[in-house]
Amino acid sequence: MGSLFVELARQAPANARREVEAYTREVPEFASLVTGTRARAQALEYAVWFRRRTIDLAPANGLLTDGDLDHIASMGEMRAGAGMSLASRQQVLRVHTELMLREIDEATRARSDGSLDELMSVMGWFAPQGERGIDAYCRGFVTALRRRMPYVAQVALLTKALLAEDPVAKELARVAGVRLADAYDVTVVRVPDRPGDDRDLDGEVEGLARAHRVPLWWRPASAGRGGELIALTGPDDDVAVLVRDFAEALGHPCAAGTAGGPVLTDALDRARHIGRAAPLHRAPARLRPHTLADVFVELAVADAPFTDAWLREVARSLAPGPDLLLTLDAYYHCDMNRALTASALNVHPRTLDYRLRRVRELTGLDPASTRGVRVLSTVVTRGLSGAWS
Repeated sequence: MGSLFVELARQAPANARREVEAYTREVPEFASLVTGTRARAQALEYAVWFRRRTIDLAPANGLLTDGDLDHIASMGEMRAGAGMSLASRQQVLRVHTELMLREIDEATRARSDGSLDELMSVMGWFAPQGERGIDAYCRGFVTALRRRMPYVAQVALLTKALLAEDPVAKELARVAGVRLADAYDVTVVRVPDRPGDDRDLDGEVEGLARAHRVPLWWRPASAGRGGELIALTGPDDDVAVLVRDFAEALGHPCAAGTAGGPVLTDALDRARHIGRAAPLHRAPARLRPHTLADVFVELAVADAPFTDAWLREVARSLAPGPDLLLTLDAYYHCDMNRALTASALNVHPRTLDYRLRRVRELTGLDPASTRGVRVLSTVVTRGLSGAWS
């Protein structure tokens, strides 16, 4: 055994103690798990074992055996079973990787007679075998989560892991029976407060997740009965059907925004903004996921208070009615086709003509003119989004 590995072997017990102390100091959930003498001794024993296996295998570039991987998985399973969260698991893995690299560097400096070949050997072993070890740890961790979590919580955890680009998503997807896509769009369904509805929506979201097999996460609002449904959909998923199915199960007005991009957290932020600008609808048939192209005017108006105030005055001028805002909504939704609009509103075409004339009288804008479409369609979307409520 070369001098570098001799030094690593000599320092293994001390390095293992330093690792357990670092976990205890930096990861509060870990600290709560090792309050007992037995639990702390077990964590220390595992830390020493992993270092000794590194020293055994790295010189000849040996692979972690199935038994080794099962032992690593059992540690992940035990910690998850004791209540450790995904965030704490990620912290533990980060600290472990940083300390192992530091230990190799310290051993190299302590043994100046060590060859470059030894350093390259241990580093070449650590990267691929470390990845296999992390996969095994995640496998055990997720196994425990599956036992103590309902399906809807497992799918929510998968969604959070994908948004955070956490490698545990692969194991979570396997357990939840969700096939991961190469790329995702993020859709946010905005649900305002639901007066008189005390459901927590877990049942509806679980049914949706099982039917569509996509990552979903229902986030209740901090106050009230509203919240947002976050869905990650791939190229083969029909997001419009998913949104309509949720709206039908919900039975309350909601709006949806969708966005894509290589960074899912950025896409989530854009989808939220789009969803806030999109109109609220109760009828599932009217609800669809809006894109930036659908509401870019409304998004710009929301950031220009003086413009928004002027549009709100136009909306107030429509108040004498009858039902002029909803009439214009149907009119533009039907691409200004009179027959389709009248049918959608369940009124006679002459009644529709009367209402459109009232719009002209009250606002001075012809709903079918270029200027009328630009102004009134924005008024409709802003009004129905709830921005002025």
